[in-house]
Amino acid sequence: MRLFGPLIAALTLLAAPVFAGGVGIAPDAIAPSVPDAAIAAEIFGAGDLSVTRDEAGVPGWTVRRDGSVVGHIGSTWEIAGSVGYSGRPLDVLVGISPDARIAGARLMQHNEPVLTLGISDADIAAYVNGFAGYDLTAPRDVALAKTPGLPDVISRATVSTGVIRDGILRTARTLAIGRGILAAGGGIDRLGFVPADWPELVQSGALGEVRVTLSEAAAALAGAKVPVPEGEGDFLHLWGGLVDPPSVGQNLLGQQVFTSAIGAMGAGETELIVISSGLQSHRGTDWRKTGVFDRVTIVQGDTRHQPDEASYRMVRKLAVEGAPPVKEISLFRLPATIDPMQPFRVEVTATRPTDSGEVAMTIGADYRLPDAYRLAPPPEPEPLWREIWEAKRVETGIVAAMLAVLTLILFAQEWITRRPKLWLIGRAGFLATTLFVLGWGLNGQLSVVQVVAFVHSLLTGFRWETFLIEPVIFLLWSFTALGMLFWGRGVYCGWLCPFGALQELTNLAARRLGVKQVAVPQALHERLWVIKYTLFMAILALSFYSMHDALVLAEAEPFKTAISLRMMRAWPFVAFVLVLLGAGLFVERFFCRYLCPLGAGIAIPAKLKIFDWLKRRPQCGRECRLCETKCTVGAIDPLGRINANECVLCLRCQVVMNDPGTCPVLKRRARAEAPGGGQ
Repeated sequence: MRLFGPLIAALTLLAAPVFAGGVGIAPDAIAPSVPDAAIAAEIFGAGDLSVTRDEAGVPGWTVRRDGSVVGHIGSTWEIAGSVGYSGRPLDVLVGISPDARIAGARLMQHNEPVLTLGISDADIAAYVNGFAGYDLTAPRDVALAKTPGLPDVISRATVSTGVIRDGILRTARTLAIGRGILAAGGGIDRLGFVPADWPELVQSGALGEVRVTLSEAAAALAGAKVPVPEGEGDFLHLWGGLVDPPSVGQNLLGQQVFTSAIGAMGAGETELIVISSGLQSHRGTDWRKTGVFDRVTIVQGDTRHQPDEASYRMVRKLAVEGAPPVKEISLFRLPATIDPMQPFRVEVTATRPTDSGEVAMTIGADYRLPDAYRLAPPPEPEPLWREIWEAKRVETGIVAAMLAVLTLILFAQEWITRRPKLWLIGRAGFLATTLFVLGWGLNGQLSVVQVVAFVHSLLTGFRWETFLIEPVIFLLWSFTALGMLFWGRGVYCGWLCPFGALQELTNLAARRLGVKQVAVPQALHERLWVIKYTLFMAILALSFYSMHDALVLAEAEPFKTAISLRMMRAWPFVAFVLVLLGAGLFVERFFCRYLCPLGAGIAIPAKLKIFDWLKRRPQCGRECRLCETKCTVGAIDPLGRINANECVLCLRCQVVMNDPGTCPVLKRRARAEAPGGGQ
């Protein structure tokens, strides 16, 4: 698996159904970071805090001071399963306040290559801390768009910081919904009002209703010391429902009582009305002693809630027209543990003493908030990779156009190489576009880090989303993988690698200025190849021990300094790039030839090349070795064979072969065919 990781990467990109719908990274790949009092103090900007774990619903931690809830903390890895572009878990602790705002965030664990070496810790901390104060009730915008109240993504690490941003927002909203701070789905329509009378409210489902006659109660409570009298009268006629929608509450209670009740609710609370008539009281009198309404229970799934005196408000009469005569009207504030968007049941327990104890019956009214009083749920947010592709339509269009032009060049190579000037101008122009547009403009530089990330994703659970979050890189890898089957390694290294283009263009300028080129002896040339293959295997092997150390070793690639960060880096990194470019002035593509671990990684699948587009003649290597001397990367051996592992598909050998003024074979053929040429 380690040896053939890049090969598997190429095949997987070509055979999507094989890995589509991967299982993802195992939930226990890392343990979620655990906040302590010090971390909570940093997030909430206060001290003397206690942190307790809360496993109910959405897992997280509740932060309190002197028994009062200050806020909640959640892990992006545990809640949202955040995975960075490296393919490894990314964990940020996010704090939310009871007023539905992000209190703060702290980056705890990541394996992002750009964040590791390309950006300072202060940059990361400033970015993550920039989410403090963001209002979670605001609509969610495109992940990479400039959004009021949110820090902009860092241009040098667009995808990595976009992933962090997406993880923080998803985690904060999920945690806020789980703690009842935000309403799930569309929520309750708390603004709309339509006048209605009692029959209309009951018919709309605004109140759940149940009726038990005296005869039914007498049968259920048989054996009571004081029997329930028989009859068709009401033992208990019960209505129950939420009064939060104004179309319900304002009609039932009148404007003044409704406003007073709603105004007293806390975050995540809802208001339940219980109305009853008949012999049985839903309130009783014991609550005056115990403070708990033990007769009333609100049941939702495994949650059972009994209102207490603090949540109770008595209503003397209903304001709605057509209401029947009732005995008791109670308002109870329901806690956030009761989800108003899900059905629940209002139960009233009736008990009677017997000679041996007591007998009881439970009367329940089922309730579901009618659709008429629900807001339309907001559309599900697009996955991060779709948002990024939408935001980078121009960039993807540019890359797609470049790939289309390159495809045309490679398919029409025989026609182009018969025209040396067209080939030279076309190649120089395409390489300049690769460097300035694809590289410095779009940051489209592949790296061995991506090969390593792909291998790890295969072992920990492949997810397409990991690789789709950077459209430019995804398009390049897809084209490179497909190109390996048609043309070999050179389709990327020779045409689409910005640093390779930089080397070739600077060498072209050096040769035009008369810089003498150094011819590396064939024996030494072939032995130096070992360096890049060894370096590739070392980076891949080290990544299984320490991803951080592997990323440090991957700095043998100058791509990040020269292309991604445009030389805006510490002087040792810049000096390393200048040394490589300096060597490339005398030995064309010096780095590509001997040091590039990415080139070594994608050279392995080059053996799968199906077609042989580069033509050779029987005389090549036997009667003529001109192409060997003209090949600027030493990919042609003394026998005239082209080494697909080293060829960058520059087509220079094809130009030589097709030029009757350069190729010795064509010259001899022309002389033989000329009049008197056979004498």
